[in-house]
Amino acid sequence: MSRSVRLVPVVAALLALALTATATACDGGVQGTPGGSGVRDPYFPKAGNGGYDVGHYALTLDYTPATRRLTGKAVITARATQDLSAFDLDLAGLDVTSVTVEGRDARWNRSGQELTVRPHDDLRKGETFSTTVRYSGTPRTLTDPDGSEEGWLPTADGALALGEPVGSMAWFPGNDHPSDKATYDIAVTVPKGLQAVSNGEPTGRSDSGGRTTYRWHTDQPMATYLATVAVGHYDITRTTGPHGLPVLTAVDPTQAKASAEVLAKIPEILDWAELNFGPYPFSSSGAIVDRPDDAGYALETQSRPVFPGAPDTTTLVHELAHEWYGDSVTPASWRDMWLNEGFATYAEWLYKEDHGGPSAEETFRKLYEKDDDTVWAFPPGRPSSAAHISDEPVYTRGAMVLQKIRQKVGDDTFYDIVQGWAAAHRHGNASTADFTAYVEKKAPHHDFAGIWRDWLYGDGRPDHP
Repeated sequence: MSRSVRLVPVVAALLALALTATATACDGGVQGTPGGSGVRDPYFPKAGNGGYDVGHYALTLDYTPATRRLTGKAVITARATQDLSAFDLDLAGLDVTSVTVEGRDARWNRSGQELTVRPHDDLRKGETFSTTVRYSGTPRTLTDPDGSEEGWLPTADGALALGEPVGSMAWFPGNDHPSDKATYDIAVTVPKGLQAVSNGEPTGRSDSGGRTTYRWHTDQPMATYLATVAVGHYDITRTTGPHGLPVLTAVDPTQAKASAEVLAKIPEILDWAELNFGPYPFSSSGAIVDRPDDAGYALETQSRPVFPGAPDTTTLVHELAHEWYGDSVTPASWRDMWLNEGFATYAEWLYKEDHGGPSAEETFRKLYEKDDDTVWAFPPGRPSSAAHISDEPVYTRGAMVLQKIRQKVGDDTFYDIVQGWAAAHRHGNASTADFTAYVEKKAPHHDFAGIWRDWLYGDGRPDHP
């Protein structure tokens, strides 16, 4: 104690300065590093970004079909998962006019799909921050590795935005990977006389200067690839599903007559699905039906799947089943696509089984015995490339994996598994490894090694069905 009292004045002064500098660095200075420009997805390595987790997107869009011009403002609220000096957003095409972070101008640059943002001040790990991007231009239609089109698709009377697997970056900047889910507010302004439909629930409509703004809110977490906007002329129908669930359908007038009977089944299908898969995971449901030439496929856009023309019952069942498997329980990476499509395909089999058609076992054996090498082209748990994540093995052989589990454990345990899986990962993400571990935990007295080896990961047709 006496030594501290006897410090000479100069030494004491230097020590005080050092302590002050250290305290300042600890309290205010952040030595951040850039976030990653991808999340190393095995099939889409540039998709997504590292260093932050998005909590909410507020998108304000203005679109004129006649000129195909989109003007947008994206307010992205996120939490830093590391000390950040810079971070990336995914954005394909479109012209960025300004970027701010926490209300202050930020430096930014473009390279391919990467919009790199350098905030005025580094961000501390755990900090919640808001980024505003203003942009405009003609949004792109992107071509997937399998040749299908996504992104922003011009239609006869408007446009249709579809995002699987990486199409959302064609119309708004974001963290475009299924592993980062967020809530959304989407406002779309279009010429008066047109409508704009999106995910979730409508929260308002206003007219000004010959244009109409439609507002939509999605309160449950949603992956970017499941966000949609449909602009055009639609017949809007509102009804209710199980427990008073709001059901909203938007149908192109040319498809209204052909769609009416099958869309009327949505409440019944949801009720059936709840019995099989557990409580419906979202606060509304419905469908968007555009013209057959507007898109080449149906897509399970969250709470309101999109159909190119009037769907049949099987397709409607498939896309609604995705609300549990794919939309609520979302794959951790695109390698886990079979957890979406295998479950939705198996839902088709179950629906037929429960409605006077063949049993799931009969469907399974018929497909096994069918002379169709495409089913066995690769294992569902390991698609051969990005171009094949939506190929037949992911759907059909993925459903076969579920039937093999059902054969092994019996109906009671099987339904405990599929319902429990949906509940355990509700509004989250999960991988194939998570699923196999879950099955083994729920049925600990059964050996699943052969199913995983031969049906999930094995090459070619297994020897025995």
